[in-house]
Amino acid sequence: MAGKALPEQFKNRLLTMLGEDDLSAYETCLQQPMEHGLRVNTGRMSIDEFRKLSPWKLELIPWCSSGFYLGEDAIKDPPSRHPLYYAGAYYLQEPSAMLPAAALPVEPGDRVLDLCAAPGGKSTALAEKLQGRGVLVCNDISATRAKALIKNLELFGVTNAIVTAEMPERLAGVFRGYFDKILIDAPCSGEGMFRKSSAMVNDWTPEKPAEYAALQREILSHAIRMLRPGGMLLYSTCTYAPEEDEGSVQYLLELPEAVELGLELCDIPFCEGFLPGNPDWISDGSPELSKAVHMFPHRLRGEGHFAALFRSTASAATERRTREPISLNPSKYPEFLEFTKELHMTLDPGRLTGQQGYLSYLPEIPDLPRLAGLRVLRSGLFLGECKKNRFEPSQALAMTLGRDTYDNCLELEEGDARIIKYLRGETLEYEDGEARNGRLLVTYAGLPLGFGKANAGRIKNNYLPGWRMN
Repeated sequence: MAGKALPEQFKNRLLTMLGEDDLSAYETCLQQPMEHGLRVNTGRMSIDEFRKLSPWKLELIPWCSSGFYLGEDAIKDPPSRHPLYYAGAYYLQEPSAMLPAAALPVEPGDRVLDLCAAPGGKSTALAEKLQGRGVLVCNDISATRAKALIKNLELFGVTNAIVTAEMPERLAGVFRGYFDKILIDAPCSGEGMFRKSSAMVNDWTPEKPAEYAALQREILSHAIRMLRPGGMLLYSTCTYAPEEDEGSVQYLLELPEAVELGLELCDIPFCEGFLPGNPDWISDGSPELSKAVHMFPHRLRGEGHFAALFRSTASAATERRTREPISLNPSKYPEFLEFTKELHMTLDPGRLTGQQGYLSYLPEIPDLPRLAGLRVLRSGLFLGECKKNRFEPSQALAMTLGRDTYDNCLELEEGDARIIKYLRGETLEYEDGEARNGRLLVTYAGLPLGFGKANAGRIKNNYLPGWRMN
């Protein structure tokens, strides 16, 4: 934000919160370049494996075990243009934004909600922790923003996510007391983004924090109804305003539903540069607020963020609802059955669902409630479409496969010019012995890129047009 002056009201408030020395250091840091990072998709490969393939100098981010700072070499060799990016090996993410998903202790098999999910950085991190088990409901009220969310989930090979575009109150009517873990990275006044975007500075007004605090509290009032007794909830923002941070946390703690759940704040693992929440920044602040965490860009290598982790101390419910069985008969789709002969994986017919020839594979969870009436954009893994005499597998399905699960693969190695040609949607050529005729999976470093059709030395490119490299 070089050359942009901070609003005086904002500066005065920060001066009261932090003091003169911190304010001066903060203003100085805003003239420096922001930090950039990536988070490795550990569902694709281990950290050690990624280090061997990475062309960039990597430095571990303290609060995220799979997150790394990117150095100046990433400017010359942009990670957004590397084949590993298109193979879903990592997500490009601002370092501070990695904290919320890293701090929420999701376990395989959990029922997880990411309530304000687009564009998907936190959702993909939560999905990694689930390891394909349980269910991840990713919601964004904007169906337009949710398109980017769906792409990132599919790029990462996530199979157990449900994407919705709903108001929180409608979700609460379906998922009451359902989720083991909830993440709310709430809409906010964006003060922590001032270095990243001068537009955020220009748009800020003294009234913005109060306006967003009202929205956050409405969201929290619905979210708490969806938390299971014994569950955990993480609330985060990218702002410094006490009414949006400590104030909204205090509001949640005092809600009747939160009191009934025995909701309390718990510690977030502390890293150098973190600043504890401050109960003195709001009226009648609970001492518990010191367990929350503030991130300021002059104190650590990242942008501004806030996070608070809650735990319900009420006894966990043991009774679960049972999902109605799905009656789809796979034999209705012989084209799909023929395609599955190429797969080295077992599909449970009870999890298949189809509508007008479009097939999906639902998460393996017996108590998923009926979603009728909700705006569901994606339910589980979209497998593809049954057309006349053939099945067209989806790009999403391709991103879940590899050499161990698909018979016919064309492995492209580093430096092969065909990698970029494929990602641009161009026709490829191949030599005898590299692949056989028919549908094939194009891979790089053993990771999937997408499908193609091979015939007589040429490969018709089936890479999804909307994903192609410019």
